[in-house]
Amino acid sequence: MSLTEAEFLYPDYDFAPHWFEHGGVRQHYLDEGEGSPLLMLHGNPTWSYMWRDLVRDLRSDHRCIVPDHIGMGRSDRPDESVYTYTASSRLADLERLVQHLVAERGLPARGWTLIGHDWGGIIGMAWARRRPEWLARIVILNSAAFPMPTGYRLPWYLRLIRGGGRPPAWLVHRTNTFALAASRLGSASPLPPPVRRAYVDPYRDRHRRLAVLRFIQDIPLTSADPAWPLIDVGLVESPQLAALPMLVCWGGRDRVFDHHFLAEWLRRFPSAEVHLFPRAGHFVHEDARHEVTARLREFLGRPTEGQR
Repeated sequence: MSLTEAEFLYPDYDFAPHWFEHGGVRQHYLDEGEGSPLLMLHGNPTWSYMWRDLVRDLRSDHRCIVPDHIGMGRSDRPDESVYTYTASSRLADLERLVQHLVAERGLPARGWTLIGHDWGGIIGMAWARRRPEWLARIVILNSAAFPMPTGYRLPWYLRLIRGGGRPPAWLVHRTNTFALAASRLGSASPLPPPVRRAYVDPYRDRHRRLAVLRFIQDIPLTSADPAWPLIDVGLVESPQLAALPMLVCWGGRDRVFDHHFLAEWLRRFPSAEVHLFPRAGHFVHEDARHEVTARLREFLGRPTEGQR
């Protein structure tokens, strides 16, 4: 099911839509600006709208590629007989999209900057580990890309939904509770009502929420889980990936990705540049949007090893 143009008239989101079709399913993405490519990947239950401020600020010097995962944002909502809503499918979607952009839309096969948040970090880093030679930099906002850190326990409400119990799973699929909660609890400071509406609206009908539920149910905890291959990456990163410049912008009041995850990022990437925003929540890009944009712009302005 496709969504109409009029359904996406939200604050600061006046970008031209682009579409990539594969297997009869259309994936929406933004393609703004010129210059070295930035790949911005959202998580659950957000969509490309979350990156609007970065796109508007950075498109003068960079080409911003911002996809909506299938079943989210402006992308199609196929039936599960057509599309498998798993993290592995998202990784395959990303690889196909990038290959299309390189082959058909003139983007380079080198010099990409990956920017990931929430599930976007998991999916993006799985792609990066397969294609480290394509990357110039990595930027991480409250996210993960490895098994649950020692001492961490998934919040009870996510455990209930993930377990498939009828009441919690029913609430996520039959009502818009999860997206509504994220729009209010994801940020430490209240979002303006029009911005909250923009986050929630793509999931306002039941048939538009399947991806939201499946993302929660796909959270990998053990080697038996379908998404486990995306995070089963060993104790250390490859030297090629670990050598890349990395920027971490972290909201200290995140209810899910807490200090355990930040510590693991630093253990794996000890040379990463870290900016902790102690008063920001999971939506660090909203709570500290001006600071995050400034840090990212400065980070992108530095020459990489290949540019020196």
